Amino acid sequence: MNTNRSQISPSELGSILSIWAHPDDETYLAAGIMSAARDRGQRVVCVSATAGELGTNDPSTWPAARLGAVRRWESNAALAVLGVVEHEIWDFRDGGLDPEDRTGVRRVCSLIDTIRPDTILTFGPDGVTYHPDHIAVHHWVTRAWELCGRRQRLLYATASDEFLDRYRDQFEEWGMYMSDDRPTGVPVYELDVHVRLEGAALDRKIAALRSLATQTSAIIDELGLSAYADQVAEESFADARDKRWATVTPMLSESVGAAS
Repeated sequence: MNTNRSQISPSELGSILSIWAHPDDETYLAAGIMSAARDRGQRVVCVSATAGELGTNDPSTWPAARLGAVRRWESNAALAVLGVVEHEIWDFRDGGLDPEDRTGVRRVCSLIDTIRPDTILTFGPDGVTYHPDHIAVHHWVTRAWELCGRRQRLLYATASDEFLDRYRDQFEEWGMYMSDDRPTGVPVYELDVHVRLEGAALDRKIAALRSLATQTSAIIDELGLSAYADQVAEESFADARDKRWATVTPMLSESVGAAS
């Protein structure tokens, strides 16, 4: 794993709380970081708000109850590969997360108060793909962090501009973005965490992703394993305190004061 010396390495993140919307979000966006931290004995707690029970284009084969159960099993397997032993999947409804849901904010607040992590990992304002559930979790976590006094390092998953330039056309072909908006990316030198996985670290991430077969097998077959591995090798995050977020995600502690 190569990291820029001016940036933060996984070993410097301390204990980590990793919060996402669906099982597989954490593996795509932070598998290498979480597994590297676990290898160093750091505590990593991973949470998914939903079981991702609607994550299929074939609901007749995969009705929600069946897919939700399978994705829970897949998540257990993927996180076992990464060495993450503390994880849970909440029971919020897939496709129905509300950024204004005070229950979600309260549950994240409770996690932060209980775990007292040094670092929190979650989605940035664009949710990576503009998925509404991703954006809702971004708001829950940001609000909870504010209510808890902003004592932790909060890091947003943020693609580098180089990564987007490389894969932009492919993402458009796939129809990956759930909005007319598009992420602009952050220059690599401005990212707070940027890793490019290789060797055993990348093999481990691929093994975890292959455990999530309902979500990954088709795309691996389409791209081929080598091209797929190259695409998922990068993980990058930017600090929530960075002024770039000020106009995108205003700090909202006053508006959710009743959530605490």
